[in-house]
Amino acid sequence: MKKIISLLILLAALTGLLTACGEKSQEDVIEDLERTLDELTGYKTQATMTLQTGEEPQVYEVEVWYKSPSFYRVALSHTEKDQNQIILRNEEGVFVLTPALNKSFRFQSDWPENNSQVYLYESLMNDILMDPERVFAATEDHYTFQTNTTYTNKNLNQQEIMLRKKDLTPASVKVMDVELNVLAEVLFDDFQLNADFSEGDFDMDRNMTAAQLQMDVPAMLEEEGEADKEFTVFYPMYEPQGTQFSHSEEVVSDNGKRVILSYEGDQPFTLIQQGSRVMEASTPVKMSEGEPVDLGMAVGVFTQDGENKSVSWSYEGTDFFLISQHMEKEDLMAVARSVYGTHEK
Repeated sequence: MKKIISLLILLAALTGLLTACGEKSQEDVIEDLERTLDELTGYKTQATMTLQTGEEPQVYEVEVWYKSPSFYRVALSHTEKDQNQIILRNEEGVFVLTPALNKSFRFQSDWPENNSQVYLYESLMNDILMDPERVFAATEDHYTFQTNTTYTNKNLNQQEIMLRKKDLTPASVKVMDVELNVLAEVLFDDFQLNADFSEGDFDMDRNMTAAQLQMDVPAMLEEEGEADKEFTVFYPMYEPQGTQFSHSEEVVSDNGKRVILSYEGDQPFTLIQQGSRVMEASTPVKMSEGEPVDLGMAVGVFTQDGENKSVSWSYEGTDFFLISQHMEKEDLMAVARSVYGTHEK
């Protein structure tokens, strides 16, 4: 009996040893990630992104195409609202397309380099590889990393990246603030590594036309000559310390009604709003000093001319233009991200 018990103990110990040997260490997984990135020729994926930065969760469908070394197509659509945009990067530059308005902007920009991007695979992998403070864990089906981030929005402080063990593709990402409240979550579906692409997949005109054929232009935007149409006025939920709402002004011109909100104090700014209009042509606007910026509910355009900094974007049938001479870029972006949360006072 003692021999049998001793044999069972030895067998259990060997089994545990073999199991431990079969489980990859963090160093093994890091080496596999580096190898996967080196061999990556491109990918296609669909994902659902939920933002928790307002009073109600905002849910977006995201489709990402990437072709090595630097071609991107990111299509974002709101699941409940007529809010659809595409970010493209090809040999001509970076484009932001708003198909419902037939509007496009072109940038000479290094997007998406230098900042974390929650829905881009190689950005997430680089966040893991470059963070010496990363925390690693393994479950039956997944590897999980907790890392710091490099978002322009400094409130997005940490992230949890869950990878599928079988191919190291992302299953989910949670982005959190300092107190570990989840502010953004992305769930990935149908991830195709080293996917194939057709000629024209990253062409601006082709993507604009295809997107417009797949969607109906909102009825409120169909009447291009409707200069006096009503629109909802939005007020920012975030105001920099020492700055408060001063007054509003309504101006009517050939282009329709325009509402100007003025804020005064330590960091004064002006927020201009007017009804969106469908552009006659989709000719890109060259903005060599501008760059695309992620506002959560929309992709905007950030520009700087001397001391003047501005952010412009479209949302729910309204064009917004936010400008200040006294605010830093991050504070200006924080105001812009908060605009969609509060309707007319």
